[in-house]
Amino acid sequence: MNDSHTAFTQLAKALSQVIVGQPKIVQQLMVALLSGGHVILEGVPGTGKTLTVKAIAQLVQADFRRIQLTPDVLPSDILGTNIFDFNSRTFTLKPGPVFTQILLADEINRTPPKTQAALLEAMEEQQVTLDGESLRLPDLFWVIATQNSLEFEGTYPLPEAQLDRFLFKLVVDYPEPKAEKQMLLNAQAGLQTKRLDLTKLKAIATVEQILAARHSIQAIQVKEPILDYLLAIVQKTRQHPDLALGASPRSAVAWLQASKANAWLSGRDFVTPDDLKQVAPPLLRHRLILRPEAQLDGLQIDSLVASLLAQVPVPR
Repeated sequence: MNDSHTAFTQLAKALSQVIVGQPKIVQQLMVALLSGGHVILEGVPGTGKTLTVKAIAQLVQADFRRIQLTPDVLPSDILGTNIFDFNSRTFTLKPGPVFTQILLADEINRTPPKTQAALLEAMEEQQVTLDGESLRLPDLFWVIATQNSLEFEGTYPLPEAQLDRFLFKLVVDYPEPKAEKQMLLNAQAGLQTKRLDLTKLKAIATVEQILAARHSIQAIQVKEPILDYLLAIVQKTRQHPDLALGASPRSAVAWLQASKANAWLSGRDFVTPDDLKQVAPPLLRHRLILRPEAQLDGLQIDSLVASLLAQVPVPR
């Protein structure tokens, strides 16, 4: 086991102490970080979504910026702008918060499409174009967006083109009673999360270790039957009678990468069908669009994904 693998194992353990009672969320966040895939964290208020992202940034010693997205936020508030200096008679770039390693786009669905679209190039091409000049973003550049699953008034749903740029959509549910009781005990003991000093968290991994780990998963073996299995599921999503939109070619590539990351985290140098199955729900739930009739019938995306996986024969 190399240093990068050990660091990720310790990172997952440390993050589990922050996101109490959410082992699946921790595992999926590790897969996303290792894959370099952006994440949507969706859940009701008060479930620790913002705290989670801030804790990750501190645990990996990464540069971190947060954008609180509201209806009046402009694209330049995210990307930055060139400001004219009257003394030097030149333009000087004032970079926006997008020029960081980990970017928290808080309540992304509360800002209009024009501002949401400011992140499209950054998320897909890892660069920003300002006044005709392309500026590279850091190698680690990782976007985590949060949104409330209940409030729809005054929100702007993300378009399909942007949703497809997110690797995972993770649903943060209420904690288990045991974990929530521990939260109450912590509060009773005087812990105040509003004033929590995250700088006291001991760094577990470095940016260099994360980038080295991302390089390592390129060596994970994927046999042809596994590729055929993945493609068969993707094709099934495009032919399903209850779906208006199936999985895109981009999602197929992302699925392969996430499966390799899952295998690497499990200590294997090869991908199994179980790796594909484990990352399927968070990878597909925001990409597949139900037909109106299926929505009226109460069909849920996660149950449809489970049905799709059951219909495609697993390679032996």
